[in-house]
Amino acid sequence: MSNRYEKAKQYAEELMSNGLNEKFHYHNLEHVYDVLESAIRIAELEGVSEQDQELLKTAVMFHDAGYTKGLKDHEALGCIIVQDNLPGFGYSEKEIETICGLIMATKVPQNPSNKLEEIICDADLDYLGRSDFFSVGDNLYKEFLEYGFIKGDNEWQELQQSFLENHKYFTRSAKETRHAQKAENLVRVKQKINSK
Repeated sequence: MSNRYEKAKQYAEELMSNGLNEKFHYHNLEHVYDVLESAIRIAELEGVSEQDQELLKTAVMFHDAGYTKGLKDHEALGCIIVQDNLPGFGYSEKEIETICGLIMATKVPQNPSNKLEEIICDADLDYLGRSDFFSVGDNLYKEFLEYGFIKGDNEWQELQQSFLENHKYFTRSAKETRHAQKAENLVRVKQKINSK
C-alpha cells in the first residue's frame, strides 16, 4: 500500500472523526469503512488494477467528507477538500480529477460514466442488497428524522420502497452478489407497509 494513500486516509479519518455533527448516525466513519470494504471486494471481482484501486479507495475515504462542511451538495464540498489537500500527499492534478469524478458519481440519482465510478456507486449502496439492510437502514432513519427529512416510520418505509424499486446496480459483480437479497429486502419493506 502506498504511503500517500495511508496519509490521505488518515487525514480523512481525522476530518470525519472531529468534524461531523453527531446527528450523522449513518453518514459517518463506520459507513466510510463499510463502503471501503465493498469497493475493494467489487474492484477485485472486476479485475481493477492496483493503481486504479488506490484512486478508488482514496475517493471512498473522502466521498462523504463534505458533510463536515455542510448538508447540501456534500459531494461538491468533498471535491473541494480533496483539491485542497491531496496535492500535499503527492496526488497529481489528473488523479485528483479522477477522484473528484468518483465522489461526484455517488450523488443520487447515480449516473456513473466509467468502470471505477460504477464500482464506487455500487459500493456506496452495497447494503441495499445485504442481509444487514434493516440494521444499517435504522441509522439512516435516525439521521433523516434528526434532520427533518422525514416525519416518521410510515414515510420512511415508503421512501425505502421507492428507493429500492428505482435503484440498480451497475457492475456485473454487484448484480450477481447483491440483486437477489435486494429483491428480498424490497418484499420485506412492502410487507411492513401492508401490515400497517
